[in-house]
Amino acid sequence: MKNLFFAVLLFLLPTMLWAQRPKGEEIESLKIAFFTKKLELSPDEAKVFWPIYNNMQEEQNAIRKERFQKMISFRKTTEIDNLSDAQIQSLITSEFDFRQRDLNIEKKYYNKFKAVLPIKIIGKFYRAQEAFKRELLNRFKDR
Repeated sequence: MKNLFFAVLLFLLPTMLWAQRPKGEEIESLKIAFFTKKLELSPDEAKVFWPIYNNMQEEQNAIRKERFQKMISFRKTTEIDNLSDAQIQSLITSEFDFRQRDLNIEKKYYNKFKAVLPIKIIGKFYRAQEAFKRELLNRFKDR
């Protein structure tokens, strides 16, 4: 009986842990609430902030998806010793490329924000992004 209970627990535990993981929609609603509180946007500021922010997120998500696809092929390689020097170099430079593209998006949208919002709100936004990452990690850790 103990063995049966242990076996059932072994199969149910990962499912229960997976169910407690924050979902994309949940994270997005937490982020919206968090930014709304931290940025203290007026209605007019919110009308210009959220469309720009959403466009930035779409571009960044596209890059992250592409990066994830490339990283999957790298993870399938069990040993780096099995790759040629050219393959390793390609993976490293590809990672640099993704980081640069992400930075270019950040700069592009910084300029868009700067054109329509006060610099103090933009400063609060960048601080809020970092604070939200910490908050999310803390919530995930506590679960």
